[in-house]
Amino acid sequence: MSDSSRDTAEGAGWGTPEPGAYQELMPHRVEKLSWLNPKTLWPARNGVLASWFGDPTGRTRGRWVEQRLAAGAPADALIRRDDPDDFSFMVIGDTGEGDAPQYAVVPGFLKISQDTRFAVLASDVVYPVGSADDYGTKFYRPYKDYQAPVYAIPGNHDWYEDLQGFMRAFCDAPPLAPQAAPRRLSRAWLRALLWHTPGTQDEQRLAEARQSRTAPAQQAVQPGPYWAIDAGPVRIIGIDTGLLGTLDAEQGRWLREVSRGDRPKILITGTPLYVDAEYDPCPIEGGGTVDDIVRDPGHHYVAAIGGDIHNYQRYPVRVDGRTIQYVVAGGGGAFMHATHTIPPVTVAGVTEKDFRCYPLRGDSLAFYSRLYGRRLRLRRFFTLTEAQATAVIAKRLGIRATRDWGEPAPITLRTRLVAALLGAGRRPGHGSRLRLPVRKTYTQLFSPGSATYSPPFFKCFLRLDVTPASIRLRCFSATGNRKQELDPPVEDEVIIPLR
Repeated sequence: MSDSSRDTAEGAGWGTPEPGAYQELMPHRVEKLSWLNPKTLWPARNGVLASWFGDPTGRTRGRWVEQRLAAGAPADALIRRDDPDDFSFMVIGDTGEGDAPQYAVVPGFLKISQDTRFAVLASDVVYPVGSADDYGTKFYRPYKDYQAPVYAIPGNHDWYEDLQGFMRAFCDAPPLAPQAAPRRLSRAWLRALLWHTPGTQDEQRLAEARQSRTAPAQQAVQPGPYWAIDAGPVRIIGIDTGLLGTLDAEQGRWLREVSRGDRPKILITGTPLYVDAEYDPCPIEGGGTVDDIVRDPGHHYVAAIGGDIHNYQRYPVRVDGRTIQYVVAGGGGAFMHATHTIPPVTVAGVTEKDFRCYPLRGDSLAFYSRLYGRRLRLRRFFTLTEAQATAVIAKRLGIRATRDWGEPAPITLRTRLVAALLGAGRRPGHGSRLRLPVRKTYTQLFSPGSATYSPPFFKCFLRLDVTPASIRLRCFSATGNRKQELDPPVEDEVIIPLR
């Protein structure tokens, strides 16, 4: 097994190793998606409009579900499979940018997934707005050699065109019929004036893209944007959290119903319940939260895996004498969200001793220092070595360095200033009152916006090996380097008991 980022800097992808073969899989011409470009941001405006004028996704989702029921989809949205008691499946989140960071994941993903029964895409299948015309390069082409079905739950970006592309690709659903215009001068009318609506889908283009995944073993049609899968001894439940990370009342009722019983369950959600050392239980319209359902001992949830945030995090939370693994798994292809902004973890009884993340905070800070050194043409000032970044993170957070460098690098005024400018977290009592706004502003405004086109990318994906007694969950990394393609490192591993 190759070194991971917890073992060596080379295992993290630093240095000048041999580039990976992922570039051979990419189209000759790749659109470089940048979230700093107004042409990208403007079509993705529906989330902001929903927060200002009311969120219409619950109503639209209900129309999609009604359409699928009329077409013969099961009323319980349950996918009944014939998997054995011992089987494996993959989870990968936030994939679809269609550029180097997405394709860099593919070789390792294909190697690790060779004997798996299916894969689940957890949030944001296609950026920037979920257009059906983008599915060729951002879904069908990269996963054409994965010889098993792929199920998916939508993320907020898949909703920016009212889920039209997602429903066409995964549910084989035709577009919804137009709705009547809202009452003039109402909030819905104001929202509709600015709402980004789907363009006309190029059916021939989509049909040609689908030719990449036509093998019988690859075929699956899911019942709708949310579903449950009975596979071997477990039930896997995927929920659709829409534009704003919430559930409509009807989906909430369905979730409570499919969660009943002693069968062990895994939740797959578009928005994680624990992330960046904070708790977001996901409200349900009409009352209650998704996490209320997950924590109910009568429902027997053992894990809740969420996308949306583009890195890996794991929080083992003790609930009524048992442990539920709350996982963030959104590192499948989009630009990297920083981990160095995460403060010392003290949430729901989880501490730094229990918490895991990838990339490591020091690698995250080193990555961002190089990025902004290039972007601002201040390389000599901003750029930190991995050793410098690791040392200053350990000092600021009051934690032990994850990777052993021997003699720690000296912490200078420059390294402290760069860490502060790049939003590195701090331990409580050391500027903690400023920590939260600084971290949120940094995450929202200063993420790299897909501005990275060379390794290391710090991408990741999950493999879950299921038996009647336990689930073995492993997080594998994808750096974009040849060595990690041939032997993907395990960045985290946990055994989840089912009995």
